[in-house]
Amino acid sequence: MYYCCGITDKGVMSHNEDAFIIGKTVVDNGVSEQKIEAPFIAAVSDGVSGEKSGEFASRMCLEYVSNIDFSGNISDSLIEVHNTIAEYSINNPDLRNMQATLCGLFFNENGSITAFNAGDSRLYRFRGGRINQISRDQSLVQLMYEEGSITPEQRKTHIRRNIIFPVFGNVDTLPQIDLIPIEDGMQYGDILLLCTDGLSDYVSALEMEEILEMPISLHKRLSLLVRKALANNGTDNITIIAIVYFD
Repeated sequence: MYYCCGITDKGVMSHNEDAFIIGKTVVDNGVSEQKIEAPFIAAVSDGVSGEKSGEFASRMCLEYVSNIDFSGNISDSLIEVHNTIAEYSINNPDLRNMQATLCGLFFNENGSITAFNAGDSRLYRFRGGRINQISRDQSLVQLMYEEGSITPEQRKTHIRRNIIFPVFGNVDTLPQIDLIPIEDGMQYGDILLLCTDGLSDYVSALEMEEILEMPISLHKRLSLLVRKALANNGTDNITIIAIVYFD
């Protein structure tokens, strides 16, 4: 059995281009908490800034993901979701080239966990008081960092930090969907945390650790993370899902 808590907040923006899903429920505003048994999915999606109707793209992406049969070929199924969004935008000029990131987890009934990612939303694991990023940002600054041309600090403030690789709905190029087996699963006390860049761009790993260690409810900890992003001059929507395992 798992306990999942998700929160999405428009922050200082006029509208929310983020959304999340736990099980079959897509949420584009507020909080959702539930106890859930495997199999299920949890994922966050962020409408790409600068593209038309990002909020529509993120919700559509998650609605289609909710219907995937994850017992089949996950990559092929996710590419079908991408193709459906791209075709819809081609046939609806007002939504031309709407796009969305996707970062999520599939919990199989046999205990295995698989992450999937396209874009710069993130998956972290909090274990033993430390937080580690599991997903890899599909972005220009991440590539520059890996090549050694910029430092970790420059990566946070680089003028091109918002340039990401093709994501769901891009009409010109298929997204590269990273599938990441969570080899050692979840231990008691672990938190798997999914978030959009409205959190990761403004809240440091140390700040996340300090808040996640607090002896308060998961809901309150996620609310504090949102408040920390805003206090750190966050200018984006903020979406987070946290997942813990219990008997």
